[in-house]
Amino acid sequence: MPRPDWRKRAGTPFQCEKRPAMGTKGMVVTNHPLASAAGAEILSAGGNAFDAAIGALFTLSVVEPMMVGIFGGGMAHLRFANGKHTVMDGMSTAPLAARPDTYRPVSDKMPDYMETVGRENAVGIKSVAAPGNLKAWCTILERFGTLSLPDVMEPAIRHASRGFRVSAYLQECASDVAADMARDREISKLYQPGGKPIQAGTRLVQGDYAETLRIIAKRGPRVFYGGTLGRSIVDYFARKGGLIAMKDLTGFEVIERKPVRGTYRGFDIVGPPPPTSGGVHVIQMLNILEHYDLARLGFGTPDTLHLLAEALKIAFADRNAATADPAFVKVPVAKLISKRYAASRQALIDSKRAQAWKTGLTLPESANTTHLTVADSFGNVAAMTQTINNLFGSRIIVPDTGIIPNNYMNLFDPHPGHTLSIAPGKRVTSSMSPLMALKDGKLQYALGLPGGLRIFGSAMQALINLIDHGMSLQEAVEAPRIWTQGGPVEVENEMPKMVRDALAKRGHQMLPLPHIGGGMNAIQFNDDGSMLGAACWRADGVPIGLGGGPARAGTRFWPDRTRPKAR
Repeated sequence: MPRPDWRKRAGTPFQCEKRPAMGTKGMVVTNHPLASAAGAEILSAGGNAFDAAIGALFTLSVVEPMMVGIFGGGMAHLRFANGKHTVMDGMSTAPLAARPDTYRPVSDKMPDYMETVGRENAVGIKSVAAPGNLKAWCTILERFGTLSLPDVMEPAIRHASRGFRVSAYLQECASDVAADMARDREISKLYQPGGKPIQAGTRLVQGDYAETLRIIAKRGPRVFYGGTLGRSIVDYFARKGGLIAMKDLTGFEVIERKPVRGTYRGFDIVGPPPPTSGGVHVIQMLNILEHYDLARLGFGTPDTLHLLAEALKIAFADRNAATADPAFVKVPVAKLISKRYAASRQALIDSKRAQAWKTGLTLPESANTTHLTVADSFGNVAAMTQTINNLFGSRIIVPDTGIIPNNYMNLFDPHPGHTLSIAPGKRVTSSMSPLMALKDGKLQYALGLPGGLRIFGSAMQALINLIDHGMSLQEAVEAPRIWTQGGPVEVENEMPKMVRDALAKRGHQMLPLPHIGGGMNAIQFNDDGSMLGAACWRADGVPIGLGGGPARAGTRFWPDRTRPKAR
């Protein structure tokens, strides 16, 4: 059935900046071309989607070092060829030495509520939480992959040792945090050569990190989680007054979790459960918005955007009140994703006026993350959102390793006695939303993005773009977005002034911004077995699709002297 022309009802028309890729044998979409190429290389060598995803993530830790690394955390939503879904939780945890009063807050009120004396929870050695990424990646590869760890790590090692050309995006990120990086000699050597942020077009070689990756490839993750590499790391933390100790490494566990599921206009929506809020609150918002004919109201119109804003405010109020590490907080998942609860919230929406929904404290969350979406020809799919939290994490490098640790402690409430307060071993709460949508049991879409708090709202809008507005995959990931968590309604600059003015008349405080959230990437699965991959303009994302295949059986080269004679 042809898609409806969403532009006929659009209040916010736009043009796509990138183009999708088509494939029949596999698809890799990441936020850097070299990482997408690494994943495609692994698929071409006979690996499956999980091999390719892990290889691409190791490569991203080299070429997108400001966003992701082995000393970070993340969520992996995996779908297997038999239709089963699972979520592998590698989110970072508060060090066992951490306490609710580890940091000294500077204020009890926003906007300085999360600030601490000396910014100890945000920058430097005390901002680091126990890392989960490396163990999660290796666990996924060992359990579900088909290739060896050295095989999937080879592209990352190659780019770290030989170097790669710095993009304008990486240069801009390094410029944004130049003052913080200048405080650490090791990270400054790489990203502030000569005292200036590294420039686009220059070649970045990471020799120490290449050697670290070689050691891990040869000896496995245990060398990090308790072995000689781990010992050198914790010794450094001890000398510098950090919180990470050997028991934080040896005691870290990757948790396999059951996804949350909901429905929206005949589609099954599958996403990650707490401690990430993405799956729960995307389903909650879709349940609310299902009461409205968004296709008739049109994309980017004042009517549609008003409803999106109100649904976002409701979801964010509930997120603040209820969503955290389920080992420490009882999260009412069944209630939050129920149609009945959504109906009770939706009934209170005024379609003509903005409302102030009851909300708790608004805590920040880093927008600096990465996401990849990978599919193979066997039916396996990986949607993985991974991060070291803020740009360049803690903005230090562990000497002689090339490793940039996370600064995940910045996401915990530094005040004792609250839902997101620090507790030893407590997992970080995030908005990661690696989502998949099915129709009649068949996978239709897999998608995700970086963007901190704005992730789950942006992912929800992409699903609405596809399901309600009938956009193409490329249009859905690039379409202008909005966001609010109860304060101003952020809108991307492409939203026309007349639309913003109409929303302001309904009581919304409007805040135009260059972009909301980060670089979304997605895969669409077609009935003919082909796949479409798309990445948006908000990052260096590139889709690579595989086609072709082996030669037809019996095909061979015949020298003239042995060629069969015609009859």
